[in-house]
Amino acid sequence: MGSNAKGRTEMEVGDDGVAIITIINPPVNALSFDVLFSLRDSYEQALKRDDVKAIVVAGAKGKFSGGFDITAFGVLQEGKGDQPSVSNISIEVITEIFEGARKPAVAAIHGLALGGGLEVAMACHARISTPTAQLGLPELQLGIIPGFGGTQRLPRLVSLSKALEMMLTSRLIKGQEAHSLGLVDDIAPPEELIMTARKWALEILEQRRPWVHSLHRTDKLEPLAEAKEIFETARVRARKQSPNLKHPFACIDVIETGVVSGPRAGLRKEVEEFQGLLHTDTCKSLIHIFFAQRSTTKVPGVTDLGLAPRRITKVAIVGGGLMGSGIATALILSNYPVILNEVNDEFLQAGIDRVRANLQSRVEKGNMTRENFETTISLLKGVLDYESFKDVDMVIEAVTENVSLKQQIFVDLEKYCPPHCMLATNTSTIDLELIGERTKSRDRIIGAHFFSPAHVMPLLEIVRTKHTDEQVIVDLLDVGKTIKKTPIIIGNCTGFAVNRMFFPYSQAAILLAERGVDPYRIDRAISKFGMPMGPFRLCDLVGFGVAEATASQFVQVFPERTYKSVLIPLMQEDKNAGESTGKGFYVYDQNRKAGPNPELKSYIEKARSTSGISVDPKLIKLSKKDIVEMILFPVVNEACRVLAEGIAVKAADLDIAGVMGMGFPSYRGGLLFWADSLGSNYIYSRLEAWSKQYGGFFKSCGYLAERATQGATLVRNLHPNLTELIFRAPVTKSSSLIHLPHKSRAEL
Repeated sequence: MGSNAKGRTEMEVGDDGVAIITIINPPVNALSFDVLFSLRDSYEQALKRDDVKAIVVAGAKGKFSGGFDITAFGVLQEGKGDQPSVSNISIEVITEIFEGARKPAVAAIHGLALGGGLEVAMACHARISTPTAQLGLPELQLGIIPGFGGTQRLPRLVSLSKALEMMLTSRLIKGQEAHSLGLVDDIAPPEELIMTARKWALEILEQRRPWVHSLHRTDKLEPLAEAKEIFETARVRARKQSPNLKHPFACIDVIETGVVSGPRAGLRKEVEEFQGLLHTDTCKSLIHIFFAQRSTTKVPGVTDLGLAPRRITKVAIVGGGLMGSGIATALILSNYPVILNEVNDEFLQAGIDRVRANLQSRVEKGNMTRENFETTISLLKGVLDYESFKDVDMVIEAVTENVSLKQQIFVDLEKYCPPHCMLATNTSTIDLELIGERTKSRDRIIGAHFFSPAHVMPLLEIVRTKHTDEQVIVDLLDVGKTIKKTPIIIGNCTGFAVNRMFFPYSQAAILLAERGVDPYRIDRAISKFGMPMGPFRLCDLVGFGVAEATASQFVQVFPERTYKSVLIPLMQEDKNAGESTGKGFYVYDQNRKAGPNPELKSYIEKARSTSGISVDPKLIKLSKKDIVEMILFPVVNEACRVLAEGIAVKAADLDIAGVMGMGFPSYRGGLLFWADSLGSNYIYSRLEAWSKQYGGFFKSCGYLAERATQGATLVRNLHPNLTELIFRAPVTKSSSLIHLPHKSRAEL
């Protein structure tokens, strides 16, 4: 391949007769078609040359390969022009040329060997890895299965049960674990990796090491009867964890074909299933989420100004409740020294104890050593005043949702913190302009809205006001990435992105329940759709006090489109306040297992009569599809308003907000991506019909009406400079996108 190709390989032959073929395609040496065909050409050249005895395949700049280039999927999905065949690559290139090479080949794995990168390595006759390299087949995160022989080779190297676990969960393993499993043959430090791989290649040639074709190994495969049990167990688990998805079952079927009918049959089945899955809505949705997640940190007018993030060396947190302690945990886990401030010794000790408990949980799960625990907790210091705030670079206020309290705190912070210090608030609903009203430092005030539990949930809403300095946004973006959150930039409004979009979620459910729909049917329909839990179960988890406080904000700001009900206040009067009290829409046993509340029906009847509402016979037998639409279309409607008002930079950010903040199913592509799959006209017409029957709660916003009239998609960006920032980025790490919703929407 010429040096002008997007990706290429280079070959260098040493005096020892070993050809080093290096994959070059920055930043992670993705396997584009250019790279794969260049790799094939380099192999064929090495096989022809008499001075080449053996081959070592490596990646440039400390990364073997981050996998197949995902941008190429769009080309394959469109089916336009003369395209390379996955079958040709899997069977004719990787199996026949690479694995079938008559000269021994060894993979030298550094950094990453993911997806197609690992599949190429498994076709080599041995693998040498650094101890910390990451290996895995995370293709199922994209709605597909491995397509270059991974379903056939991985089980033969590590066993069926381990291979199924790695593929179905997209789990990555380090080089050391890969060695213990047999996926790699030896471990070497980075500086000795190539030398060790060369030596192995020559020792295979001299028959001092085995010359292994992974595809034909059988010693790691379980006996057939045991294998069938393993497949059945995997299917049962997949049905439970991924009931709406087809690709996990396709993966199991393909692996089983290889075991029962032989690896060649398995390879053919793998290619067939891969091609079919590539064109599914699930694959298109998950690829959209993949790129959307990586585009959230590209913000026109902020990240394109050439500003470098300033170094944050110390962070202070005001408030050690559930949110404050969770934020402190997230920060010290990423080596930020943290000062935790509380009003008295009792509250301070409780906050520190919460942080200790968060870390202890990691130790118990095997994710942290005792030594690491001590090092991490030593980064936390508790204080009762602001005296030690004089040298902090960032402070995060995380106290209860009380406007005057927050205003006073920010006045005090302005006095004690240095002039460069970022002043952030973790408020979930309160207008930032109000919080900073009494300060002179509005350019430093920014929202850092975490979701509970803050050290677990992946989303960080970064809220900017019209005064917030771009440098402060860039700094907080950098902190968000460092603590392994996905940050989204949101404009200042009540509820910001997640809470504002989803405030109609529980309101629509109560509206339906008061008109005759069984609340438990509503929750079942929404769970079956793919949400982690239905609106009533979520209300119980959040707690009625928090739910009411949040709802009151929306009633004040959006009175014309909030559904006002007395149901929750009526239940609260009788100490039914959600899971924390053991009783809400559900009743809870000692193990927190939820069951129906036998008193709920009478509360609904009382709320109905108080509001003068009658049962609607048409709604009693509402279908699951109609329940989902009546609950989620008002959410789509509100998301359209957020987009139209310019609160979000782009529609894809709102998709990520819904997936990571509320657990909207990623395999549906996020809220607006899913809405566009149904069509703006369909959603508009349904909402209009319901608004005529049930009032302004369902009334379509102007933007949705306009898009429906034009027959256009919802995701158009509204400002010429806010272009979709989808960029080339292969898979570099495993991160599940299915998360439980936050336990609390307000700070405690």
